[in-house]
Amino acid sequence: DGSLVWHLAQVREYARVGGGSIIGRGAYIGPGVIVGKNCKVQNYALVYEPALLEDGVFVGPGAVFTNDLFPRAINVDGSRKTNDDWDAVGVTVRTGASIGARAVCIAPITIGRWALVAAGSVVTKDVVDFALVAGTPARRIGWVGRSGAVLRDDGDGVFFCPKTAEVYRESDGILRPA
Repeated sequence: DGSLVWHLAQVREYARVGGGSIIGRGAYIGPGVIVGKNCKVQNYALVYEPALLEDGVFVGPGAVFTNDLFPRAINVDGSRKTNDDWDAVGVTVRTGASIGARAVCIAPITIGRWALVAAGSVVTKDVVDFALVAGTPARRIGWVGRSGAVLRDDGDGVFFCPKTAEVYRESDGILRPA
């Protein structure tokens, strides 16, 4: 199917990696994680279950997808927590979205289609389609097109992609192709 898993990467039981996807050196894909077709999970990225990466997703080097909003090693009685003592929550990354190097995505969240998370960002809330987010916590600082280029604001809610000449329209904080 054309997928590649580099050495020292770990793809756990019941995880699915779609055709044409690449899992980089030292990356971790947790049990039951779904990686779509033609994704790139770069070196040392950590994708904990129950994450879902749709087709064409890019996960930069050292990015982390968490799965426990309030982690603890032990229960209140001092006993070590087991899988039965917590409910894992996941990060969902929609088609074509990109997560920059060393970004941290704190579940439960959804990264929208074709969105771009800047390197080093900490994402604590859902990201809408085509949003460019950055910072700690991550906030929208602009819009990107499907090519990944930052869109030019032509006024009146109209945005233009300098790479593809695609036109987008913003309404109520949502961007859509025109």
